[in-house]
Amino acid sequence: MEKRKYVLDTSAIIGRQIGSKLQNNEIKGGDEIIVPIPVIDELRSQASDNREQGIIGLDEIRKIREFCGTTGVVLSFRGHMPTFNDIQLAKGGRIDAIITDIARENDATLLTADYVQHLVAEALGINSELIKTSKSSDRPPFERFFDGNTMSVHLKEGVPAMGKRGKPGNFELIQLSDEKMTYAELNEMANQVVEIATASIGGSVEINRKGAIVVQLGAFRIAITRPPFSEAIEITIVRPIVKLSLMDYGISEKLMNRLSQKAEGVIVAGSPGSGKSTLASSIAEFYAQRGKIVKTFESPRDLQISRNITQYGPLEGTFEKAVDILLMVRPDYTVFDEVRRTNDFLVFSDMRLAGVGMVGVVHASSPVDAVQRFIGKIELGMIPHILDTIVFVKDGSISKVYEISLTIRVPSGMTESDLARPVIEVRDFDMGQIEYEIYTYGEENIVVPTSSFADFKPSEDAITTLAESKIRDTIRRFDPKAEIKLTSRDRVQIRVNKDIAPVIIGKGGSTVNELEKMLGIHIDVEVKTPTLGQEISFQVSEGGSSINLLVDPAFVGKKVDVYVQDEFLLNSQVGKKARIKVDKHSENGRKLVNAVIGNQEIRLYQSIC
Repeated sequence: MEKRKYVLDTSAIIGRQIGSKLQNNEIKGGDEIIVPIPVIDELRSQASDNREQGIIGLDEIRKIREFCGTTGVVLSFRGHMPTFNDIQLAKGGRIDAIITDIARENDATLLTADYVQHLVAEALGINSELIKTSKSSDRPPFERFFDGNTMSVHLKEGVPAMGKRGKPGNFELIQLSDEKMTYAELNEMANQVVEIATASIGGSVEINRKGAIVVQLGAFRIAITRPPFSEAIEITIVRPIVKLSLMDYGISEKLMNRLSQKAEGVIVAGSPGSGKSTLASSIAEFYAQRGKIVKTFESPRDLQISRNITQYGPLEGTFEKAVDILLMVRPDYTVFDEVRRTNDFLVFSDMRLAGVGMVGVVHASSPVDAVQRFIGKIELGMIPHILDTIVFVKDGSISKVYEISLTIRVPSGMTESDLARPVIEVRDFDMGQIEYEIYTYGEENIVVPTSSFADFKPSEDAITTLAESKIRDTIRRFDPKAEIKLTSRDRVQIRVNKDIAPVIIGKGGSTVNELEKMLGIHIDVEVKTPTLGQEISFQVSEGGSSINLLVDPAFVGKKVDVYVQDEFLLNSQVGKKARIKVDKHSENGRKLVNAVIGNQEIRLYQSIC
C-alpha cells in the first residue's frame, strides 16, 4: 500500500483536527506527517508572547507526537528557519509560500484550514485538503457557571469560581464552586475558548496582545489574561442578561422627541457595569426601527443588536482608518462603544462634524464628567457642535439628562459687561435650568457649577479661588514680590515696586489691558510706596553707636525717605560724608538693625518734599 505524506500549516495545527484524523485512522501507520520548521518558529514566537494560538499549536504538536508514537505514523520536521527577509514579508504570504514549497518538494498533501491557502495550493497543482472546523466543542466550557441571572463569571488560578448575579445596581458576588481553579483547568478552558472563536461563525478574537486576549462568542465577552500582564491566569466572562427597548426605560415624551428629531451628538455615560452599553443598544435599535442606516464602532464587538445593524471594529488596529470606509457607507447614525482614548474622541468629533449622527458610550462618574472628558482633547468652542445631549445611566436606569448649548455672555459670578465671553451652558433637560457653565478663564478651561453663586461668599467663590493662584502666577512674572488682593469678584488690587508699575501698565495702559483680557478681571495697579521720588542705591555700615547708610555723593544735602519692608521709617538729610547716620539705640535705629539682621528689604527714595 502506498504511503502518504501530509504537510501541516499553522491553521491546521491550531484547528486541532490532526489528532482526530489519527484517531479515526484517516492517517495510518507508515504515513508521514511533515511539520515545516517555519510553522514551529511561528508558533514558538506566538507562545513566547503569551498569545493563545502559539500555546494551542505547540500543545497540539505534542499530542500529535504522542499519537504518532502509538500508531506508527512518521513525524518529521523539514524546511529551514525563516530568514529576516522571510519574517519581514510574512504578512505578504512569504511563510505560506515556504509551506506550499515544502509540500511540492515532498510530493505531499497540504492539510490546511485556510481557504485561501487551499486555493493557492490547488492553483499551483499541489494536492491540498481543506480541513473543516470541528463542531464537537461548539458549547463554551464555561456555560456551566451561568444561569438566567448571572451577569458575569470571574475565574482565577488559585481562587474558587466567583460570579455576579442580579442586574446592574442590584447584584451580589457569590461563590460558584467549592474547589479552587487550577492552572491546568483554566489553561484548557482558555484554549477551548480560542479554538471555538476561530472555528465558529458566531465567534471572533477581538483583541490579541501579549498576555491578554479578548474573545466574543455570541453574547459572551471573554477576557483572558496571563503573566506577565497578570500575575496568574484569569478568565472573565461577561454576558448581558437583558435586552431592552427605549420604552422599557420609561423615558419622557420630551426626551423621546429630542432623540427622534434633534439629538445627533449623544453621549451615554455612567460607571462600569451601570448599563451604558445596554442603553446604547436600545438607542441603536430605536434608530434602525425608524428607517435609519445604523452602524457601530466597537472593540470588542459585544453590543446586542439585530442583524441589520453592522458592527465594525478597528481597521488595521485603528478607528481612524475605519472612518474612511464608514463615511463611504453613508450611515445616518453610528454608535461608538466605547470612547476612551484620545484618538477615539477625535474620531467621534470628526464623524460628528462630517454630519453623521453619533451616539458615544463614555465612562464617567457623574453626568458633567462626560463633558469634561472632551475638554482638552478638542477645542472648547467646538464641544457644543459635537455634543448636544448627555444621558447618564445609573443602576440600569436613566438618572440624569443634560442638554448642551453655546452662548456669549458674562459668566455667572462676574458683573462687568466687558467680561463677556463664549459660555457653554449645561442645562438639566427636564427642568431647563443651567447647572454648569464652561468657559475659558485666562489660559484655563473652567467648569463652574452655577449653584456656587446662589449665596456668594468671597472666600468660597470659585472665581476667587482660581484668581488667587492664576493672577499671582501671571503678575509675579513682572514682580516676584507683588502684593495681590482681590477686592471683588471681578477686580484685583496689585501693589508693586515703583519701578515695576510702568512695566505692568504699559504704554497708554496697553499691557494692563491685555492682562485684563487674558485674566478676565479688572486690575488696579498701585505702587507699594507713596513716594514718587527716585530710588537711591546705598550700602550699610556700622560705626560705633550708629548705623550708617552710605549713598552717592551727588545726594549730599538732599532729603531721603527710608522704608523697611515697604513701610515708611524715617526722613533724613544726607550729610557731608554722603551718609545718613542713625543712632542704634533710637527706635528707628533698632528697626534698621533688626532689618539688617533679619535680611529685610530696605529702600531709600529721594524725598519730593
